[in-house]
Amino acid sequence: MLKIEIDEHSGFCFGVTTAIKKAEEELQKGEKLYCLGDIVHNSIECERLKNLGLITINREEFGQLHNAKVLLRAHGEPPATYETAHRNNLEIIDATCPVVLKLQQRIKNKWKESTGKESQIVIYGQAGHAEVLGLVGQTHGDAIVIESSSQIENIAKDKDTYIYSQTTKSLEGYKLIVNEIRRHISKGRECKSFNTVCGQVANRLNGIGEFAKSHELIFFVCGKKSSNGRILFDECKKMNPNSYQIEGTEDLDLSLTQGVQSIGICGATSTPKWLMENCRQAIINYNNK
Repeated sequence: MLKIEIDEHSGFCFGVTTAIKKAEEELQKGEKLYCLGDIVHNSIECERLKNLGLITINREEFGQLHNAKVLLRAHGEPPATYETAHRNNLEIIDATCPVVLKLQQRIKNKWKESTGKESQIVIYGQAGHAEVLGLVGQTHGDAIVIESSSQIENIAKDKDTYIYSQTTKSLEGYKLIVNEIRRHISKGRECKSFNTVCGQVANRLNGIGEFAKSHELIFFVCGKKSSNGRILFDECKKMNPNSYQIEGTEDLDLSLTQGVQSIGICGATSTPKWLMENCRQAIINYNNK
């Protein structure tokens, strides 16, 4: 008998859940609501909210908007976004994740404290990612963003160095990059690291590997833009080579399920539970023909 299990720990994290709940509550009021950037890195969930009335805009459109209501997603925003909102009389529905807000404040405080000194702030993260833009914004653009050891040469050797991480990066990857930076920084210079990977994300990485090993076949459901999704899927693939990343039911290669007794379905912190349930039902329908 075919067993299909959805990973109970997969699905929206607290920050994304809160942002979507706020969007739905505002949309129920019947008022026009804009969102700066995709509310979540999942095109199918974005389409669902679009059908409810959510209007996604880019930064250029945001800058031209006046007298409107705008939701800021969980990823967080730089100070310049709030300045534009004040100038253009925009009502902000702030859904920034509390974990990201706390990190923004820590980086801002360290940057202010270090101003005028021979120091630098390094952020381990994906350049251009929404969260990273918000973090760099706390330093007026001074922070150095790196994602791999090949970029360490961008970091000055002779400055005190303070290292933070984008909340959705791999803790293992962060520890490796910190060790390399420490070897890079000149002796006598301070080099401090702060573990700012979200605990919920770090815990999922450990759990999803065990989940992947416990099934013959894995379907990992996630949007193509999800940074967290790439990390979690890599872990699935490492633990179970018979793992496939899909965005939704339309990507399911159902022929893979033939002759398989155990299938696992899991996803990123930006993957809605209902989408994983839809994938499960599609597999059941296919195998019950």
